[in-house]
Amino acid sequence: MTLTTDAAQRADARACESVYRPRHPLDLMRTVGMLRRGGTDPTMVIERGRIWMAMLTPDGAATLCMRGTTDGVHASAWGPGAAAALDRVPRLCGADDDPSGFDVSSHSRLAEVARRNPGIRLTRTDRVFDALACAILEQKVTSMQAFGAWRYIVSRFGIRAPGPTPRPLFAAPPPEVWRSVPSWVWHRAGVEPPQSRTLVRAAGRGVSIQRAVLAASDGEARDRVLTSLPGIGPWTSAETRIRALGDPDAVSVGDFHLAHEVGYALTGSRTDDDGMLELLAPWTGHRQRIIRLIFASGSLEPRRGARLAPEDHRSR
Repeated sequence: MTLTTDAAQRADARACESVYRPRHPLDLMRTVGMLRRGGTDPTMVIERGRIWMAMLTPDGAATLCMRGTTDGVHASAWGPGAAAALDRVPRLCGADDDPSGFDVSSHSRLAEVARRNPGIRLTRTDRVFDALACAILEQKVTSMQAFGAWRYIVSRFGIRAPGPTPRPLFAAPPPEVWRSVPSWVWHRAGVEPPQSRTLVRAAGRGVSIQRAVLAASDGEARDRVLTSLPGIGPWTSAETRIRALGDPDAVSVGDFHLAHEVGYALTGSRTDDDGMLELLAPWTGHRQRIIRLIFASGSLEPRRGARLAPEDHRSR
């Protein structure tokens, strides 16, 4: 049966609901909120203690709204993919995150941060290509530039999210749509040719990438799958695995700020990538947890000098 437009809108307006009661402490905002790509992310908004997310599922587009209460995470979902979106709530909230063997007692300051923040979990979306596309757009540019490109493309080529969202939200487009984005759109979005070429090539293999990464046995195997793609290096692979798979050991080697922040938090002075990996070595298997605690601590290296003013070479 084909729904009329009015009937489809009424169907979208009906919410499916569930309550997820985790068996572990959960800080919903610190766990799931890290997925938001800037304050104007077209796929996600945080408002009044609620997290709204637009996503594609095998059943179609869906909007998911989550709010944490004393009795669990209350979730509502709209659209043809509503049931599938609700099924993802436990993983989004860190149900698959296993901190067994993680011990930070050797570092008193981080041990205190962990004690004060027991609800920080590693989220998992399972949307590998979405995370990969976002990470490619963030290669070698400022966050402001990357988030702007993500907003520009997703809001034009994504799928409008169903339901009563606080502002218009869009599910990120599937790989075949990314592959067909015109060259002038990449230019208008401020995406450099190397990044757009990498993303288009990856989109041509989007379904197989998703399948292969999810089937891989561990983080190293997933890293091998991702870095076998042209234009995908360790940084992009790590960023993808952190967002899509909640990889507890992923480290974004090559990040402009990360090594400095890790060095400052653990020793009081900045370091380089090799120094960062040496400092994190005692926590191999859980290095991403240490990084999350460092950022939760607020003990970040003071910024030096003026902010970078990104160059814009687009014609007006």
